[in-house]
Amino acid sequence: MSNPAVRAIVTDIEGTTTDISFVHKVLFPYAHAKLPDFLRASAEAPAVAEQVDAVRREMGEPDASLDAVIAQLLHWIETDQKVTPLKALQGMVWADGYQRGDFTGHVYSDVAPTLRHWKASGKALYIYSSGSVQAQKLLFGYSDEGDLTPLFSGYFDTHIGHKRDVAAYQRIVAELDLPAEAVLFLSDVVEELDSAKQAGMQTLQLVREGTQAGNVHACVTRFDEIAL
Repeated sequence: MSNPAVRAIVTDIEGTTTDISFVHKVLFPYAHAKLPDFLRASAEAPAVAEQVDAVRREMGEPDASLDAVIAQLLHWIETDQKVTPLKALQGMVWADGYQRGDFTGHVYSDVAPTLRHWKASGKALYIYSSGSVQAQKLLFGYSDEGDLTPLFSGYFDTHIGHKRDVAAYQRIVAELDLPAEAVLFLSDVVEELDSAKQAGMQTLQLVREGTQAGNVHACVTRFDEIAL
């Protein structure tokens, strides 16, 4: 792929910059194990209380006990639900884990050098993931390759919309204040790419191990195969 009109690149995380197994075998189990004690210790803190109330609203039970909230959060983790307050609370727990050095954020070896090259060549780089902005910044801030956050101009999560909704990509384009065709979206998920394409973006599928290639979007297996 080569298109000099690309001025900004928006990339997904899971399956694109980062092995899905890191999220499912490291981050999710860590949050599942640590979240109950974290909430019992910190439920009164304003930032935590705000998210606990948001969970109660999602449950439709404004008076739910903290134990009921914890049970709901654990169920959402077990069933991989993309619920915004869960993502926010997971991010708080992961922050502690990253800062303690319990793990570092996985990025594929081809990602960081390519991102640095794109940044140096004047491309604006953004993340769009179902994980919270906080969780995104932690993963790249404490990555295997060191702190990559200076490479990014911004981050988007489900607050802008869900990743299979065309409207979310339209909002991202509006935020970037660029023509849609000047924005390239990278993901491993065909349905996300379909929505980005409908919003006018350029699209490219990352076909990592375990990913099925679609037949609508151009495909690469590594970031360093992408020629801009």
